[in-house]
Amino acid sequence: MTPTSAHIDALRPAGRGMADRIETPRLTLRPLGPQDEAATVAFYQSDRAQYTGGNPVRFQAWKNFAAMLGHWHTRGYGLWAVTERGNDAILGMVGPYFPETWPETELGWVMFEGSEGKGYAHEAAVAARRHAYNVLGWTSIVSYISEGNARSIALAERLGCKIDPTAELPPHANGKGLVYRHPAREASQ
Repeated sequence: MTPTSAHIDALRPAGRGMADRIETPRLTLRPLGPQDEAATVAFYQSDRAQYTGGNPVRFQAWKNFAAMLGHWHTRGYGLWAVTERGNDAILGMVGPYFPETWPETELGWVMFEGSEGKGYAHEAAVAARRHAYNVLGWTSIVSYISEGNARSIALAERLGCKIDPTAELPPHANGKGLVYRHPAREASQ
């Protein structure tokens, strides 16, 4: 299913803006900004990005970063920069995501070197999912995960997601990957 412009417009927050910041007990989720360029480009150039279309060519890595910034401007929401409270250094990105050609709304996440194994991705994903349901008004959320991405699969399962074998993958996946469906709004509160 290719989303139509009416479908995309329906997913923009109507009169309800994306929160500039979300605070959790340990984290701040804030919009991605120019200050995050170096760390994000470094992530996309690293082996850690193998499951997210990582590319060692700097220009492609920079385009990935620019696309994340642009998503905020065209959709009114996007992946937040995840930081520890009181420290503005980016640890990763988590949030609602729906680029052109995606068949469904997604909760996406990537964590940068040194930020895994501390529960940050889970804490941020719970807050981001709550926001997608309660503020953006989404009624269904998936996470697209590469089959070999054990950490993301473990996080999806910890979030209560289940594989949906009938769900469509984005075109760039070339039919490879897993679609994890998040619990319905009521079950995830």
